[in-house]
Amino acid sequence: MEFDYVIVGGGSGGATLAARLSEDPDVSVCLLEAGGEGRHLLIRAPAGTVAILPGHGKISNWAYQTVPQPGLNGRRGYQPRGKALGGSSAINAMLYVRGHRGDYDEWADLGCEGWDWDSVLPYFKRAQHAQDGACDHHGGDGPLQVRHQHAPRPIPRAFVEAATRLQHRERADFNTGDNEGVGLYQVTQFHAGPRLGERCSAAAAYLHPAMDRPNLTVICKAHATRVLFEGKRATGVLYRQGRKEARVSARREVILSGGTFNSPQLLQLSGVGRPEDIRPHGVEMVHELPGVGENLQDHLDFILAWKTRDTDNFGIGLAGTLGLLRHIRDWRRSGGGMIATPFAEGAAFLKTDPGLARPDIQLHFVISIVDDHARKLHLGHGFSCHICALRPHSRGRVFLESADPLAAPAIDPNYLGDPRDLETMIKGARMARNILMQEPMDRYRDKELFGIRDGLSDTEWESHIRARADTIYHPVGTCKMGVDDMAVVDPELRVRGLEGLRVVDASVMPTLIGGNTNAPTIMIAEKAADLIRAGHAQPQAEPALA
Repeated sequence: MEFDYVIVGGGSGGATLAARLSEDPDVSVCLLEAGGEGRHLLIRAPAGTVAILPGHGKISNWAYQTVPQPGLNGRRGYQPRGKALGGSSAINAMLYVRGHRGDYDEWADLGCEGWDWDSVLPYFKRAQHAQDGACDHHGGDGPLQVRHQHAPRPIPRAFVEAATRLQHRERADFNTGDNEGVGLYQVTQFHAGPRLGERCSAAAAYLHPAMDRPNLTVICKAHATRVLFEGKRATGVLYRQGRKEARVSARREVILSGGTFNSPQLLQLSGVGRPEDIRPHGVEMVHELPGVGENLQDHLDFILAWKTRDTDNFGIGLAGTLGLLRHIRDWRRSGGGMIATPFAEGAAFLKTDPGLARPDIQLHFVISIVDDHARKLHLGHGFSCHICALRPHSRGRVFLESADPLAAPAIDPNYLGDPRDLETMIKGARMARNILMQEPMDRYRDKELFGIRDGLSDTEWESHIRARADTIYHPVGTCKMGVDDMAVVDPELRVRGLEGLRVVDASVMPTLIGGNTNAPTIMIAEKAADLIRAGHAQPQAEPALA
């Protein structure tokens, strides 16, 4: 089979890109996705993520693990990633967060021309179908439906009030370029049409409506194993579907959208990267590129949690089960109720030092106890507050464990490898707990969990963080965009030193943005579509002489 474009990975980047490129009926597009179509109920129902996230049975979830982390007492971290059309947007908390304008201006300062805030804002807007309609900061007619939460619980509103008691400003919109403050998250959820209240993954927004286009071929359960080259030009992709191996050819480009872990792994399996990462596994070198798999950055997350006597939230037990059945009925009827929740309903972007130019910690206030990615359950009702350092100094890497393309990549985030990250986490944990101890939260607090108490020293906070912290699911950077020697792609997302090959996913971010990464990944794909079309535009004929 031969197509103009072959896209590997149907996640937020790949789904968006396949839909946009196939808008041109004169080009053909093939999308390879290792998972399924991303349409089942646990994906469509927002609260269904609690069944997918833990990774039991690996339902639509790669459920990766890290290598042992010295900074986390030698523990292996857990890395859930979406395995279906829509990728991690099919299993995430649906939070629509762009980050701070300074995040993108920093990219431009690093040599990524055209990626500053003012340049990327039109792509955020083009993607978005905002519930409140179009304005200076939001789009009104894009594919991705973004809404205010339908029925947030009272408890996150108490969290917001508690934060304002400490002079943190309340903010109704975190997506204007300045996100400092507290409030409630916006979510990628259908707010109009027959799917009201369902998750609006990148696949549901972009790809599923385009699946019947004659110039778009989507192949699911297809695990890419190698990019094929003729000299330095990418010409196609080998993939496995069950026990069958097949090949697709690309007349114009192969585009990798496998994500921060899978895109560098596929490059390495294809002989692109550092020789010391590739040759020991018997893979033939095609092109030496030292940045492949390097520069891994992620948001490390630490949790505070309380039991509560309040039952207007998610809980485990008779009351929680009966309430859940009622909410399922409400959601099926009206798209509302607690099944529509993102769980992380309350938000805060705060500075641990008022002199900082941008917030350096983010809080996710969750209407349940989420312990170890919901893999450790607690009877009764509770709430939790998650703290992450937004701009980690630590850098990790992704590399091959073997030449088996079906094996998981080795993932080393190097959490807390830089001591500055631990300092920020301790400051953030203290700030979060101070908010939770304010009077508006008094009626909700019952028993504090995990041995946290008043008056912990820095050493005690460090012990707690190293014992329990793990990812909040924002890995980026392993195929970074830039102009330096460690850049994997240039500012047009073309793999340096090769032809006909690009990367379009979160792995191209040179630095981690200060927030959740799904909306920025969709923005990257929207901009990539324009870059790709411009790169293949036919030159106009010279006007005839009179």
